[in-house]
Amino acid sequence: MGLDKFCSADGSDPFWDWNRTWHVGNPDLTQCFQSTVLVWVPCLYLWVCAPIYFLYLKSHDRGYICMTHLNRAKTAVGFLLWIVCWADVFYSFWERSQHDSGASSSTQAPVYLVSPTMLGITMLLATLLTQYERLKGVQSSGVMLNFWLVAVLCATVTFRSKIIQAINEPSTVCVFRYTTFYIYYTLLLISLLLSALSDQPPLFSEASKDANPCPEIGASFLSRISFWWITGLIVTGYKRPLEQKDLWCLNSEDRSQRVVPQLVRRWNNECLKVKRPEEKTLYSPKKAPRGERKEGVPVEESEILIMKTPQKTREPSLFWALCLTFGPYFLISSLYKIIQDVLMFVGPEILRLLIQFVNDSSAPSWQGYFYTALLFVCTCFQTLILQKYFHVCFVTGMRLRTAIVGAVYRKALVISNAARRTSTVGEIVNLMSVDAQRFMDLITYINMIWSAPLQVILALYFLWQNLGPSVLAGVAVMVLMVPINGVIAMKTKTYQVAQMKSKDNRIKLMNEVLNGIKVLKLYAWELAFKDKVSAIRESELRVLKKAAYLGAISTFTWVCAPFLVALSTFTVYVMIDERNVLDAQKAFVSLALFNILRFPLNMLPMVISSMVQASVSMKRLCVFLSHEELQEDSVERRAVAGCSDSISIEDGVFSWSRNDTPTLKRLSVHIPDGSLVAVVGHVGSGKSSLLSALLGEMEKLEGSVSVKGSVAYVPQQAWIQNATLKDNIVFGQERKESWYHRVVEACALLPDLEILPAGDGTEIGEKGVNLSGGQKQRVSLARAVYCDCAVYLLDDPLSAVDAHVGKHIFEKVVGPQGVLKDRTRVLVTHGLSFLPQADLILVMVEGEITEMGSYLELMARDGAFAEFLRTYANKEQEDDESDSAPKRGLENGLPAAVIGQNHTSTSAVRTEGEVLGKKAKNAEVGRITEADKANTGRVKLSVFWEYMKAIGVVLSCISIFLFFSHHFASLFSNYWLSLWTDDPVINGTQPSREMRLGVYGALGVSQGIAVFCYSISVSMGGILASRYLHQSMLYNVLRSPMSFFERTPSGNLVNRFAKETDTIDSVIPSIIKMFMGSMFNVVGSCVVILIATPLVAIIIPPLGILYFFVQRFYVASSRQLKRLESVSRSPVYTHFNETLLGTSVIRAFGEQERFIRESDGRVDHNQKAYYPSIVANRWLAVRLEFVGNCIVMFAALFAVMARESLSPGIMGLSISYALQLTASLTWLVRMSSDLETNIVAVERVKEYEDTEKEADWRHDQSSLPPGWPTAGNIDIRGFGLRYREDQELAVRNITVAIPGGEKVGIVGRTGAGKSSLTLGLFRIIEACEGEIHIDGVNIATLGLHELRSRITIIPQDPVLFSGSLRMNLDPFDGYSDEEVWRALELSHLKSFVSGLPDKLNHECSEGGENLSLGQRQLVCLARALLRKTKILVLDEATAAVDLETDNLIQSTIRTQFDDCTVLTIAHRLNTIMDYTRVLVLDKGEMAEFDSPSTLITKRGIFYKMAKDSGLV
Repeated sequence: MGLDKFCSADGSDPFWDWNRTWHVGNPDLTQCFQSTVLVWVPCLYLWVCAPIYFLYLKSHDRGYICMTHLNRAKTAVGFLLWIVCWADVFYSFWERSQHDSGASSSTQAPVYLVSPTMLGITMLLATLLTQYERLKGVQSSGVMLNFWLVAVLCATVTFRSKIIQAINEPSTVCVFRYTTFYIYYTLLLISLLLSALSDQPPLFSEASKDANPCPEIGASFLSRISFWWITGLIVTGYKRPLEQKDLWCLNSEDRSQRVVPQLVRRWNNECLKVKRPEEKTLYSPKKAPRGERKEGVPVEESEILIMKTPQKTREPSLFWALCLTFGPYFLISSLYKIIQDVLMFVGPEILRLLIQFVNDSSAPSWQGYFYTALLFVCTCFQTLILQKYFHVCFVTGMRLRTAIVGAVYRKALVISNAARRTSTVGEIVNLMSVDAQRFMDLITYINMIWSAPLQVILALYFLWQNLGPSVLAGVAVMVLMVPINGVIAMKTKTYQVAQMKSKDNRIKLMNEVLNGIKVLKLYAWELAFKDKVSAIRESELRVLKKAAYLGAISTFTWVCAPFLVALSTFTVYVMIDERNVLDAQKAFVSLALFNILRFPLNMLPMVISSMVQASVSMKRLCVFLSHEELQEDSVERRAVAGCSDSISIEDGVFSWSRNDTPTLKRLSVHIPDGSLVAVVGHVGSGKSSLLSALLGEMEKLEGSVSVKGSVAYVPQQAWIQNATLKDNIVFGQERKESWYHRVVEACALLPDLEILPAGDGTEIGEKGVNLSGGQKQRVSLARAVYCDCAVYLLDDPLSAVDAHVGKHIFEKVVGPQGVLKDRTRVLVTHGLSFLPQADLILVMVEGEITEMGSYLELMARDGAFAEFLRTYANKEQEDDESDSAPKRGLENGLPAAVIGQNHTSTSAVRTEGEVLGKKAKNAEVGRITEADKANTGRVKLSVFWEYMKAIGVVLSCISIFLFFSHHFASLFSNYWLSLWTDDPVINGTQPSREMRLGVYGALGVSQGIAVFCYSISVSMGGILASRYLHQSMLYNVLRSPMSFFERTPSGNLVNRFAKETDTIDSVIPSIIKMFMGSMFNVVGSCVVILIATPLVAIIIPPLGILYFFVQRFYVASSRQLKRLESVSRSPVYTHFNETLLGTSVIRAFGEQERFIRESDGRVDHNQKAYYPSIVANRWLAVRLEFVGNCIVMFAALFAVMARESLSPGIMGLSISYALQLTASLTWLVRMSSDLETNIVAVERVKEYEDTEKEADWRHDQSSLPPGWPTAGNIDIRGFGLRYREDQELAVRNITVAIPGGEKVGIVGRTGAGKSSLTLGLFRIIEACEGEIHIDGVNIATLGLHELRSRITIIPQDPVLFSGSLRMNLDPFDGYSDEEVWRALELSHLKSFVSGLPDKLNHECSEGGENLSLGQRQLVCLARALLRKTKILVLDEATAAVDLETDNLIQSTIRTQFDDCTVLTIAHRLNTIMDYTRVLVLDKGEMAEFDSPSTLITKRGIFYKMAKDSGLV
C-alpha cells in the first residue's frame, strides 16, 4: 500500500482496518485515515469551489460592505488558523532535525509535512475569499459555511479519537500536536459560528432605496435554506390579518423592469434572425380621362407590381427566447432535482440495513444508532434540497409570467390595425391571464419529464435486486393503470365541457334575471324563472353525477394501484419457487420502493397534458408576438424648413393593411398653421381614415405625410379610463389649476361636475359606465384640450352632444374665438351650421378628396358639396324647429335649466368654486356601489356544520365510517404482511403461505370496495349539498326586495352563482376526500408506530403540538395572502383591457411609456402578494417535514433500542409507515388550508339567508273574492313612502279616489314622485303611512303575488328575456295559443310574428336584442292584453317609440281597455289631453287633480306645462 508507507515509514499505521472501524463495540478510524482523508476532504472542497465561486462573484457585484466587527473577527480567526497549521509544519521540521541529529533510526512519515501544509494554504485561501466576498457585497456565504461545516465534522472524528487515545494509551500522546489540534478545533467552531451570521447590507445597493425591502437579501445562508426570514411576516399575519402595507417590495431581479426587457430583447433577436425581406408593393394608378367621371362610374385601372424576394420560412422561436432568458437560473433547479431523486432511495436502503441489523443479533448496537442518525440527516437534507428546488421553480414561473404579461402588453401598443383585427380583446386578455398562468403551472413540473423516468429506472433496479424477475408482474399492473386513467381523464374532459355549457347557460339566464328583476317583480314572474334556472341546474347536476362515478373509478384505481402491485408481485414471487421466502427485508423494502414508484407514474400523464396545453399557449403567444407592427416612419414629425404648413400630405395612398385595396387614394393636402379645417362627406367616405392616416395608424403605401409638432386626438367613440374624472382629463400631464378650470368650463363640464357625487374626484366606472354618451365625449375633448398640443385631430366630437351644447363647445373650444384658436384643427363633422366658420373644407367621396376650399368658394362652385348641403339643410331645418320649443325634462342626463344658464359666464364662475369645493366633502360619495368584502379571520365551525346538514347527517356519518373501514383494512393488510414475514421458515419454505396470501388478497379487495363506496358517497353528498345550497340561495335572492338589488352590484350576485357555486360543486368534495384521506393516513401511521414501539408515545404529543402551531400560524397568513393576491390580480387585466380599447389615443398622445410603467407597476403589485405566498408554502413544508423526519428518527431509534423484543416484520412495518408520514403531514396541512379557503364559498352562499326579505308571496288562506278586482276602484288615503330609512318621504299625504273605469293621467316635473306612486301601488316599496284600497281590499294585507298578478303595468323600458317569444308573453303557460295570437293581433305584431320561421317559438336573444325597440314595446303591450286585468298602469315610455307606434299603442289601449281603470304616467302631454282626470304632482305632494280642461282654465302648474309643450 502506497498510503501505508505515506503514513508511517515501517507500515505500522495502516490506511484502513475493518476490525477497528466496523466489527467492534467501540469503533475508531485509523491514524493514517484521519491525517489524510479527513484533512484533505475540506481542502479539496474549497479548492474545487473557489475558482467557480470567484468567477460568480466577479460577475455579480452588489457593492462593497464596510469593515465590520464580524468581518474583522472572521479575518483574525482565519489568520490564527493559518498560524496554527504552520506551527504544525515547523514542529514537524524541528522533529526531523531532532531525529536526524539523534541516534533514533525511525524517519518521520511524509504525511506530517504534507497535510498541515495543505491545510495552512487552504486556511489562507478561506481568509482571502472572505475578504473578496466583503468587497463584492456578499452578506452571508453558503460556500464558506459549508466549508467550515465539513472541516468541523472531519475534525470532530479526530477529536474523539484523540480523546480515546489519551485515555487508553497515555504514553503515545504528543503534547505539542495535541495542543495545536485543540486550538485548531476551537477556532474551527468559532469560524463556523461566525459564518452562520449575516453581515450588514452593502453600500449603494438597490435594496436600500426601497420603502419596505425584502429581508431575504440580508438573510444569512441558514435562514435562507430554512426560509426562516419570512417568519416575521407569518407572525404578523397570525396576530392580525395582513394588509397591503405589510408586503415587502419585490427583489430587483423579479421586477418587471428587469425581467421584461430581457425577454423582449431575446425575442427581438429571434425575430431578426428570421426576418423575411418584405414584399414591396408599388401602386401606380392610371388617371382616368375627365369625361368618364360624369356617369358617376369612377373608372380607374391600376397596375400593382409585386416584387418577390427570396424568403426563408422559419418561424421565430419563443421557446428558445424563453430558454435563453430563464434557462440559466432554471438549470439550478434541475441540479437540485437530481440530488433529490437519488436521495429518495436512501430511505428504503437504510430500512433494509436496519432490518438486517435487527435480524443479526451479533451486530454491535452502535450500528443501529448510526443508521438512525444517517436516516435523519438524509431525510433532513432531502427536505432542504426539495424545498429549494420548488422555490427555484416557483420563482422562475413567477418571472416567466411577469415577462409574458409585459411582452404582450408592449406588443399590444405597437401592433398594426390589420393584426389587431385578427384577435378580439377577450382573446388578447386571455393570452395574459390564461396562457401566462399555464406556463407558470408547467414550470413547477417540467423537470418531471426527465426525472420521472429516472425515478422509475432507479426504483426498478433496486426492486430487481430485492425480488428478482417477479417485479415485472407489479410493473405490468402499473403500466396497465396508466391507459385506464388516461381514458377516464378523456371522458371526464367531455363531461367538463358539457357541464361548462350548462353552467354558461345558467349564468346567462341568472344575469338576465338580475338585470330584469324589476320587471319580474312587477309581473310576479319570479317562480317561473326560478323553475327555468332550476331546470338548467338539474341538467348540470346530472353531468356532475356522471363525472362523480368516473371520479370514483379513478380514485379506486389510484388508491388500489399500490396494493394491487404489491399483491401481484408477492404472489408471483412466492408461487414461482418453493424456496422463495418472503421475509421482512424483502417485503417492506419492496413496499417502500413501490410507494416511491407511485408518484412518477401518476405525475407523467399530468405533466404531458400540461405540456400539450402549454405548447398550445406557446403557439398562440408566438403568433401574437409575431404580428406586424405599425410603421414607425410613416408620418414625419419634423417641421419642413421654410414651410408654413402644419400638415401636408403629398400623393398619399393608404390602406388598413398591406394586402387590402387602398382606402384613401391620391391625397394631396396642405394645411397652413393655425387654420380650422372641416372634413365632410357621407358615411363611410373615409373621413376618420384620413385622421388615422395623419396619426400613422394606417399603412402608407405611397407618398409622404408630415405633421409639425405634437398631436392631440379625439376619437369618434370616446375612450374613458377607470379613474377619477380629473385623472381622465389631466392624462398624465402636470397639474395647472387655472388652465384646468378654463378647459373644464370651455368643454361644458361644469354642470356635470355639480351632478356627480364627488365633483371631479368621482371615480368613473369601466368604459365610463356612469357617464352619458355626451359627457364621455366632452371628457374626451377636455383631455385633448388640456394637453395643449400644436395639432388637433377631432373626429366628430359634436355628434354625441345636443345641439346647444355642441354650439357652446364650438364657440368656446374649436371655433375662431375658442381656446384653440391659434392651433391647427382638423374637425370631422356632420354639423353643417359650423361650416361657414371653417378656413378650409375638405369634401371626401369614397376615399378621395373631391373638393376643397372655403365655404363660399365651394358654394359658388355648385359641385358635390352644394348638393350635399341642400339634402341635409332641409332636414336640419326641421330639427331646428322642433328644437325651438324648449326641451323639458332631462337632456342628456342634465336638467335643461342647468345647461341654459351655462351660456352666461358669470353664473359659470360662481359654480366653479362650489363644484370644486364639493370635492373635499364628498370623496367617499364618489364610490359607486358597495364592493365585495374580503372576509378575514378563521372560518367558523358552524359553516362546516351547515355543510354537513346540507349533505345530510346520515350520509355524512356513512361516508366517515367508509373512510374509517378503508384505512382499517389497509392497516390490517400491512399488519398481516408483517405477521406473514415473521412466519418461521421450515425446510426453506413457509408452510402457511397460501392462507397468508388469500387473506392478504381478501383484505385488499375489501379495501377497494370501501374506497369505491366512500368516493361515491362523498361525491353524491357533495351534489346533494350543492343542489340544496343553490336552490335556497336562488329562492332567497328572488325573495329580496328591490332595494337589495339596487345596493348590491349584480357582479357580486353573479359571482355567487358562478364562482362560489362552482367551488361547492366540484372543488369542495374532492378536497374533503383528500383531507379525510391524508388525515386517516397520518393517524394510521401514528397508530402503527405506537404499536411497534410504544415509547414513541412520549414524543408524539410534543411534536403534535408543534405541528398544530405551525399549521395555525401558516393558515392565517396564507389565507390572507391568497386574498390579497386575488384582489390585486384583476386590476392588471382591467388596465390591459382598457389599454387595448384606447391604443390609438395612447399612441396619438405619445403616452406609451407611461402606460407601460403603469402596467408593470400593477403586475409587480400583484407579484408582491404572490411571492410571500410561495415562500410561506416552502416555510411550512420545511417545518412540517422536519416534524415528520423527527417521527421517522424516533421510530427507528426506539426500534433499535428495543431490538431484542421486536420482530423484524413489525419493525419494517413501523419504519415504512414512518417514511410515508412526512408526505402525508405536508399534504394534510395543504388540504386543511385549502378546505378552509374553499369552505368560505358555503358561507358566502348562505349570506343571503339573513338579508331583508319582501312580504310573503301568497297567504295560505286567501280571503280574496275570485276575479278580484271586479270594478277597479282605487282609493288612496293619506299615502306616503320613502326609498330608504334615512331619507325624506318621496311621496306624502296623497288622498285620491278613482272610480272604476276612469282614465287618469299623472304628470309632474322630473323627481316629482310620479314613478314612486306606481311603485307603491305594486308594493315594490312598502308604504310608510296611509293605505291603498282596491275594490275595498287593503292591498297591504295581500300576498305580493296575489296583488301583482291582478294588476298590470306596461313598464318604461321594455325588458325581454332570452327564450321563446311565447315564454316572454306567458312564462307560466297559462293561456292557449289562440289567446296568445289574439293578443299579438291586437298589439299589431301578428304580421311580424307570422313572418318569422319559428312563429311563437322565435328565440329572443339576450335582452331581446334581435327585436327593435318599438317591437319590444309592442311585446310588452301584448303581455298586458293577455292578462287583461281591471287596472292598467302605463309608465308611458313612448319617448323610445316613433310616433306611428305610439299612436298604435294609444288607440289599442283606448279600445281594449275601455272598461278598465288606466293610470298613465305621461311625459308627452298630448297623450292624456282626452283623459277623464289628471293628477299633477309637485315635490311628492298632490298639487292639482281634475279634468284637463278645468286645469288649463285654472292656470296652475298644468297650464305652464301645456304651454311649454305648445298645446295651448
